[in-house]
Amino acid sequence: VQLQASGGGLVQAGGSLRLSCAASGRAGSHYPKGWFRQAPGKEREFVAGINWSGSSIGYTDSVKGRFTISRDNAQNTVYLQMNSLRPEDTAVYYCAARGVIGGGYYSTGYDIWGQGTQVTVSS
Repeated sequence: VQLQASGGGLVQAGGSLRLSCAASGRAGSHYPKGWFRQAPGKEREFVAGINWSGSSIGYTDSVKGRFTISRDNAQNTVYLQMNSLRPEDTAVYYCAARGVIGGGYYSTGYDIWGQGTQVTVSS
């Protein structure tokens, strides 16, 4: 399974962006997926996770109510809708998959990573 993230860019505070992560390989549609981010000088952190069916979703506290993760298994794609963006959301965003079948969402243990996409929020 390979992952390809896209949709990053420059946006003003309060604006929105939608990230996409396309997976190759049919097995990818059954894996839990997640979004992570890494700001300059900081460790990579979990942002949002979703299980294979979309029935289990979790977010880090700082994005709850502003970000929404979703997936389209027919398209083998996971999305991250980001609204009310803040300068502190500026980071490289990565999508990831965990090579397991079933279960809920995960915030750790991901073993398949895509390249990052830069999100910059200006004040």
